[in-house]
Amino acid sequence: MSQDTEILALYTAHRSALVEYASGITGNRAHAEDLVQEAWVRMDRAARKEPPKEPLRYLYRIVRNLAFDGRRSLARERQVISGEDVAGAAARGASPDPSPEAVALYKAEFERLVAAMDELPERTRIALEMHRIGGCKLREIAAFLDISLPMAHVLVAQGVEHCKRRLGWS
Repeated sequence: MSQDTEILALYTAHRSALVEYASGITGNRAHAEDLVQEAWVRMDRAARKEPPKEPLRYLYRIVRNLAFDGRRSLARERQVISGEDVAGAAARGASPDPSPEAVALYKAEFERLVAAMDELPERTRIALEMHRIGGCKLREIAAFLDISLPMAHVLVAQGVEHCKRRLGWS
């Protein structure tokens, strides 16, 4: 069976579940149908370049991302339509508290990220944490670890690449 046929069979077999999943996020079945179709197009396009290691999981991720993007877009449209001024919306910004749905969706991914970071050599992990979590500049990392600025950059880049590989993002 060819890769295209396998992916089409996967999509066909799980289409209803994907629509239900997207409906739960968007609250709109018609919109969920459109999202699943768009996810299929994106999956097919990506699979032609490089077949995903876990196609079903990848397809669910595409659906989830599209659904959340759609929800955010709809919320922005409603604010504009309701007459709320743009400056007021920008001043409020995003909510610092994640929704229960977001917590549930990202909990497993966060645990995998923590495990990936634990695999890093100590200096690389410290550099990555200081840069990505602590917001430190590379020169601050270099000073703290007593290394050169280019070496600080290398450590952060290596840490990011390791985590991306372990999470299947690259």
